[in-house]
Amino acid sequence: MHDFVVVGAGPPGSRFARRAAAAGRDVVVFEKGSVGTPLACSGHVSDDVWEYVPDDARGELLQNRVYGARFHVGGPGSKAYPFYKPEPVSNVIDRVGLDRTLADCAREAGADVREDHTVVGVDERDDRVVVEVRTPAGDVEEVAARMVAGCDGPTSRVRRSLDLPEPDELLHGVLAFDDAPDDGDLVDVHLTAPTFFAWRIPRGDAGVEYGLAAPPSDDVSAMFDRLTDAYDVTTDRFCSGAIPIGPPERVTTDRAFLIGDAAAQTKPFTGGGILYGMTAADVAAEAIDPDDPATLAHYESGWREAIGTEIRLGAAIRRCYSLPEPVQRAGLRALSGEIGVHMDRPSSFFSPGHLRKLFSRSDPEDAPR
Repeated sequence: MHDFVVVGAGPPGSRFARRAAAAGRDVVVFEKGSVGTPLACSGHVSDDVWEYVPDDARGELLQNRVYGARFHVGGPGSKAYPFYKPEPVSNVIDRVGLDRTLADCAREAGADVREDHTVVGVDERDDRVVVEVRTPAGDVEEVAARMVAGCDGPTSRVRRSLDLPEPDELLHGVLAFDDAPDDGDLVDVHLTAPTFFAWRIPRGDAGVEYGLAAPPSDDVSAMFDRLTDAYDVTTDRFCSGAIPIGPPERVTTDRAFLIGDAAAQTKPFTGGGILYGMTAADVAAEAIDPDDPATLAHYESGWREAIGTEIRLGAAIRRCYSLPEPVQRAGLRALSGEIGVHMDRPSSFFSPGHLRKLFSRSDPEDAPR
């Protein structure tokens, strides 16, 4: 009988497993393939990510530093509205390497991380959860635990097996890469995809990432082709995946809980969920006692207190992507320039530092190009 079965060894699952194992819990983690693959997520993150990895991993994971973004209402040739800081705003990292580093941290803390183990069923009982797992040999085994953590992504099997509510929506995201080195320090954001956006991220010697997300009813692949045609590039290593937006009203049952994309703990205005998911994982590790199912309520309220305001403000930003173009241009023109905003915290828009910059900034035409 384990204390926790963790389904999924992405950043939230590995972070929770590391914290729980370090606290003396018996933790087993099942990952359906190799940790970090297939890639289905961009590696553009804030400096906060370094708080979750060993100091010596930074040099291996970092690919580029980013100082801001150029927003476009149209394609690559359209007018750019820059938002920037004099110091780095964010990092471009090796996304597969991040997952593997976090999984290694979980192992070092004492968690049993098993790759190529696919969870095919979850049965919640009064005193335990029984998880059916297909092993690399093809056999199906039953593993019992006091609780199960569903960290298995936007189409979570744990969530669906236990009839937990679905996220408000699932976007369809695609990305691919051009290997030509680019150490530029600004990301390009194009408000051209329906209700969301497209992007171009310079990754230093690792090349350039192009991507976009939109509702699944739209032809996302065709829109992606138009984006890369407009940039006149040929890409490879095409990746595709779902992006959950809008957490459901409940992410726990009597003996199960969801973390990360499975709980739609993502930024509604970018789709990113690495930092939000690991923040929720820390809340779970601190709040949940596997011997006391009542503590799941502390997790349910705790993660919403930690990131719920940011998610609500992020949803308000997201609605701006659907405003008429003249309104978007006017807003971007008024707000562009030097900023004091944290990329994971929309609430920082109202910080004294950002408001000072907003009302005392120089001409946006002096911004980086």
